[in-house]
Amino acid sequence: MPRFSLIVPVYKVQDYLTECLDSVLGQDGPDLELIAVDDRSPDGCGALLDEAAAADPRVRVLHLPENVGLGRARNAGLDVATGDYVLFLDSDDTLTPGLLKAIDERLAATGDPDVLVYDYARTYADGRITRAASAHVFGAASPDVFDLDARPDLLDLLQVVWNKAYRRDFVTEQRLVFPAGYYEDTPWTYPALLAAGRITLLDRVGVHYRQRQEGGNILATASRKHFDVFAQYDLVFDFLDRRPDLDRWRPVVYGRMLHHLNTVVSKPGRVLSGDRREYFRRAAAHCARLRPAGYRPPAGVDGMRTELLGHGRYGAYQAVRALAKARRIVKR
Repeated sequence: MPRFSLIVPVYKVQDYLTECLDSVLGQDGPDLELIAVDDRSPDGCGALLDEAAAADPRVRVLHLPENVGLGRARNAGLDVATGDYVLFLDSDDTLTPGLLKAIDERLAATGDPDVLVYDYARTYADGRITRAASAHVFGAASPDVFDLDARPDLLDLLQVVWNKAYRRDFVTEQRLVFPAGYYEDTPWTYPALLAAGRITLLDRVGVHYRQRQEGGNILATASRKHFDVFAQYDLVFDFLDRRPDLDRWRPVVYGRMLHHLNTVVSKPGRVLSGDRREYFRRAAAHCARLRPAGYRPPAGVDGMRTELLGHGRYGAYQAVRALAKARRIVKR
């Protein structure tokens, strides 16, 4: 049984795939299996994966009969994973050298916790590498092993699946799976962190997160699929409904949800202009249903924006944004 299962869903990344695979297979340290899931990619990715599998017995390739999307492709990899720990990597990103050895050493030193969290850096076409703004979270004083009550600031991190190692038995116990649609990391990462009894941190950049110039990030593409964010948070709160022992986290998760909903609608090029009023109506109905009694909005402009969004006040929200933009211009 390998120590690590690396699950890599693959779709339309022919120019980056070899670098991604090499970053995994070139790791030193513990045994690993690389499960590459060809999500019916229409380019040459399938052939590249087969070549990698022929050259290295640690590579297993799954060719899906139809395109199912990122989340379900990851599920296909999970179904055949055999490692003690599972990690996910997007196929245009790379692991940093020595990561798996460092993770293995940290896991051994902390008694194989449920989840290990590491950091990432953004990489750009001009060669720049910029560590994420979350570096201070990893540098803060912390117990070696803890649950979320000791470090609630972990929920302030970008809630992605690919900056963590998950004990596979824990994944099975919690029945963690990915849904279809955009923002599929959300109903995985929140339940994983909330349910984990033992978490540890590795203060190290583990993933180079490629910032593609040609629009490779589907979340930066205008589409009605961004409305999927509402269904994904329904799954998070469904999980909390099943776990009354975690009820104290409802106000925190609700606040993070509002922040996320605001990010989706405020980022240019995501929600189409003709869909924005509908997005606000959906947000108002969604928040009215899920708003917990103990929630208190944050102070300042950010809190004002999220409250206006949560109550569907589209006109007032636009006015606050315009005022903030004007102030920035005057300040410059």
